[in-house]
Amino acid sequence: MSVGEKNHSGDGSLGSLDDEKHVGTVGVAVLAREVQALAADIEEAMAHADTLSHEDVEEALRFIHLTYSKDPNFPSHTIDLIEQYFAEDAASADSTDRAKLYEELKVEAALVMINSPYSEVRAVVSSTDDPAMPSFTIRAFVIGMVYVCIGAFINQFFSIRKPNIYIDSNVAQLLAYPAGKFFEKVLPDWSFAIPFTNERLSLNPGPFNMKEHMVITIMANVGFKNPYTVHILWVQYIPRFFNQRWASNFGYQLLTSLSTNFIGYGIAGLTRRFLVYPVYAIWPKNLAIIALNKAFHTEANVLANGWKISRMRFFLYVFGGMFVYFWFPNYIMAFLSYFNWMTWIAPKNVLLGAVTGSVGGLGLNPIPTFDYNQLTALGTTPLITPYFATVNIFFGALLTLPIILAIWMSNVWYTGHLPINSNAVFDNTAGRYNVSLTVNADALFDPVKYAAYSPAYLTAGNILLYGFFFAIYSATLSHAYLYHRHAIVAGFKDLIKRKKFDKDAKYDVHGRLMASYKEVPEWHYAIVLALSVALGAAGVGAYPTHTSPAVVLYGIFLALIFMIPAGIILAVTNVEVTLNVIAEFFGGLWFPGNATAMNYFKSYGYMVATFASTFVSLGILNFQMTGIENVCDPHQKDRFVCPGENTFFTASVLWGTLGPARMFGAGAIYNPLIWCFLIGFVLPFPVYYLKERFHSLRYFHLPVFFSGALSWAPYNLSNVWPQVPLAWFFMVYIRKRALAWWSKYNYVMASALACGIAISGIVQFFALQYSSIEIDWVPNTISFTGCDSDECPYFAVPERGFFGPGVGEFS
Repeated sequence: MSVGEKNHSGDGSLGSLDDEKHVGTVGVAVLAREVQALAADIEEAMAHADTLSHEDVEEALRFIHLTYSKDPNFPSHTIDLIEQYFAEDAASADSTDRAKLYEELKVEAALVMINSPYSEVRAVVSSTDDPAMPSFTIRAFVIGMVYVCIGAFINQFFSIRKPNIYIDSNVAQLLAYPAGKFFEKVLPDWSFAIPFTNERLSLNPGPFNMKEHMVITIMANVGFKNPYTVHILWVQYIPRFFNQRWASNFGYQLLTSLSTNFIGYGIAGLTRRFLVYPVYAIWPKNLAIIALNKAFHTEANVLANGWKISRMRFFLYVFGGMFVYFWFPNYIMAFLSYFNWMTWIAPKNVLLGAVTGSVGGLGLNPIPTFDYNQLTALGTTPLITPYFATVNIFFGALLTLPIILAIWMSNVWYTGHLPINSNAVFDNTAGRYNVSLTVNADALFDPVKYAAYSPAYLTAGNILLYGFFFAIYSATLSHAYLYHRHAIVAGFKDLIKRKKFDKDAKYDVHGRLMASYKEVPEWHYAIVLALSVALGAAGVGAYPTHTSPAVVLYGIFLALIFMIPAGIILAVTNVEVTLNVIAEFFGGLWFPGNATAMNYFKSYGYMVATFASTFVSLGILNFQMTGIENVCDPHQKDRFVCPGENTFFTASVLWGTLGPARMFGAGAIYNPLIWCFLIGFVLPFPVYYLKERFHSLRYFHLPVFFSGALSWAPYNLSNVWPQVPLAWFFMVYIRKRALAWWSKYNYVMASALACGIAISGIVQFFALQYSSIEIDWVPNTISFTGCDSDECPYFAVPERGFFGPGVGEFS
């Protein structure tokens, strides 16, 4: 019987019995020797395997192969063993070898049934649960709200810094434990009846537990994210952008921000059957959060490859080490952060700075940084992101570097007159584009003023960035169809049937555990979504945005199209396909000449979620607008240069004020980039079918590869390459040779490093940098001299500009 003979639905990502370890070679005996380290789950699987019939085992193996054979998170060796088992003729095969193979695969089948087949998940997520354990308690709510406000304050304050300092939920998670234990000791056991229910809430329901701890962490996870509309407010308000001073109106800010935030909740709830329920949705980043939670609440301290130190003590050591070390690249010796040592040889050499520089260049440097914060600046973490994804991202950046260089040196689209890798938009004199010279008093496009000024020009790095953004969106759709269509169809069927977690799910232990809890019905999320739309429409319509309230609905429609395919990629690879550019493209087509309308379309097509932090974020935003000297200036002394806001402004000019038709339409300067949509849609098909013939392509993930090309402008290869050796060492070498150590400490270490950077950065800024106490010496200035920092062009700018005083041939 062939592997695919039985018909099963589903498409996802599972792991192997012992990840990349060759179970077929080392045998079941190795599993028995691992019990000291991993092991209760393996022992349980071996015991459960003895209860399975031959038919149960073969059914499970067919399910694994059919559902997960193309999943890069599932080690190919296990798939090969399954194929070998079904390909062999039982009558002619060596009986001893076949029996051994069967026993090994039987344990694999049992593990799929009683636990997560992912070693990553098994390392930190329990396969048991106590539904009676209190979770959303009064003390958890109070602690969570306090930390949400603090985190929102810090994240908004540092959001305009380059590189930014971002407080993730693991900081609140770290501080929540002592606060919870304190409340446990001092609060009285007073209880209150919950109206309309038979339940009671207690001020002190007993020991502070892991579920309360996780509730606080979840609150921080959604509350630490600043409203996406803050970007709109920046580009509206700042004089060097659109100079719309009325955008400081708090009522306007509040309505639009609350709307976008709660839309995130509504959409998230409606898509949970596609992005939460399936087993393949492992969400690698969340594993670090769970590992840290486990570090606080696990009493057993099992020996792991000779290491007895507890997770909590290990966390504190790593946290302390990074807290101290981060003073050097961030404050004392900035050259450790931007280690552009090759440019020091000839600082004024244009080509050297452009190719090897890490400030404004392409970052082709074998040793570009000693700053862990630089490694994670693009949002991926080498200790969390699956190794195949890290490598795909790296090659996506490395292989596109020569393209950028060729465009720049050949002066294609006049890029040679501009910096090579800036995210700014320029005019025909290579100056920063002054959008006020192209709009009227209402910030709407004025063709007469535009004709007297200049077209907008992009740098070589930014041009390539947009081309690959176009490609990744269409590739995401075709990739989701090829690899995940069965799971998506099943999700829609479950949505229609309002199917809940199945307590009898044969291959999903966590689904069985979740079946004990009452679910929030879809109509609750639909109501939240409807109210959010109303708030957004009111905010857009009641103020002089010159934007139709319908922009809210258009943006949500776009988000619903891409949320599931992009969400699946994020859940599997830890790589996010952001929707901002596709939202800008369609927003600019539907609202030409109106940058504010396009920005709102983008905001409603781009999901975020928070509540209380909205008020805090807006309060800090208004302080920053008036309280930070030269805020958003490229040379602001404390690095509050607004890199994200500059990108947002560039997009506002290109897609909103000028519009896609003028920039990318027929006869427009960047029209050839439109072909990237078609290329991106088509390429996943040959890749999919080539994987059937060449197993070496199994770990090639086209959308993730494309995302590597999105690393440019203003970031570069120096933010990508250093991740690779670190990821290999911890996610491959240590994981294979010291799986017990990796399972116990890897994700805890990832959290500790992030916490150390965040807390250290806060202390440094408010203790020293905010008061302008700086160390002015060569180790802090050498990286920011010469063409790497000054962004020298390859060709001199003609005296009268690219086309003289007017817009020339592209008017």
